[in-house]
Amino acid sequence: MADIIIKNGHILTMEAGKEHEFKNGVVVIDNGIITEVGEKTQEVADITVDAHGGIVMPGLVNTHTHAAMTLFRGYADDLPLSQWLQNHIWPAEAKLTKRDVYNGALLACLEMIKSGTTCFNDMYFHMDETAKVVKETGIRAALSYGMIELGNKDKAIAELKEGSRFVREWHGKADGRITAMYGPHAPNTCSKEFLLRVKDKAKEDGVKLHIHVLETEAELKEMKEKYGMCSIHMLDNIDFFDSNVVAAHCVWLSDGDIQILAERGVNISHNPVSNMKLASGIAPVTKLLQNGANVCLGTDGCASNNNLDMFEEMKVAALLQKVSTMDPTALPAKEVIKMATVNGARALGINAGMIRTGALADIIIVDKNKAHMRPFYDAASHLVYSAKGHDVMTSIVNGKLLMENYEVLCMDEVKVIEEASVAAEDLMTRVSE
Repeated sequence: MADIIIKNGHILTMEAGKEHEFKNGVVVIDNGIITEVGEKTQEVADITVDAHGGIVMPGLVNTHTHAAMTLFRGYADDLPLSQWLQNHIWPAEAKLTKRDVYNGALLACLEMIKSGTTCFNDMYFHMDETAKVVKETGIRAALSYGMIELGNKDKAIAELKEGSRFVREWHGKADGRITAMYGPHAPNTCSKEFLLRVKDKAKEDGVKLHIHVLETEAELKEMKEKYGMCSIHMLDNIDFFDSNVVAAHCVWLSDGDIQILAERGVNISHNPVSNMKLASGIAPVTKLLQNGANVCLGTDGCASNNNLDMFEEMKVAALLQKVSTMDPTALPAKEVIKMATVNGARALGINAGMIRTGALADIIIVDKNKAHMRPFYDAASHLVYSAKGHDVMTSIVNGKLLMENYEVLCMDEVKVIEEASVAAEDLMTRVSE
């Protein structure tokens, strides 16, 4: 007997080279794994989930977040980047406590579960608190302690020690749902020597790396002044790049940079909404994909987005490439869904992103029985251009129901929202003191 059978669903498998859709199919789940996908099954299960004709698809993978920054949602908006960071975000972050990070991360996980994200890639501090939230809620995550050493030798020792401790304590925990990574913040906040040490430590521990790269033109100019080359070339010169690297943003790329990233197998996390809001620029996603790079999708933190809705991110990503290239065929719907599922899972090294036999049972059901989802012609088109995060009715991670028919099962939704609101109010009081 299986654990769960999903029936009456329009299944979008995202499996390459095979039938992508079953208009009325079933998915069988046992012991956290998808064991059967098709039009019908002879299997029986402890739990039967009726999709009510909704779209059954792989859970979305958010490849760049700062989860606890939900507490900064709507704080200090519409400001120049330097003013926003130096006068508002950094001073507020200096006041964050472990409990704040816990409450902020819990609110983030609630939002992601309700909007279809089943796995996220997070970099921040007090990361034990975020790891506890992941363990408690049942979501999947890749987590890294964000290291900034600014060329300071003592800080370098302390930062690498903390990053290493976090990897040792959390990698593979929570029934394998937590993957720990090393998180050197960026090439302009970490010295070349430090980046070399972090790269070697990640290789020694057999884990991946998560780093911001060329998010802004200011970083590009700073790196050229300091090293006589951009971030991409500097990192390539120290052999930092390979398929174990997730590079967030990658906005200010030359054609030569694009070729390097593609040839080294670097995973690029595109964050269109955050890049637009902070006026950082438009990443050359179309060129990256044409060169064979693995481009995935992320939201960034709520301070610069202001939500974690990957459906919104998919729509904006598609539209931004069309208008920036003046080509309406650029980044079609199926390709952007692939970025949010298949490519994201590949970037994080998890056996998910597709509904196929043997894959992890990270699955969502999107309600299409709504006015803005009718008439229904094409599943991919509707998911990218019509659907919203609040259309997700059911979320399953590792074969466990975290939300069913819009009811969150893994946490007390009202309590999470209330406690996060209180934490944010208390934080702002401390900031203003």
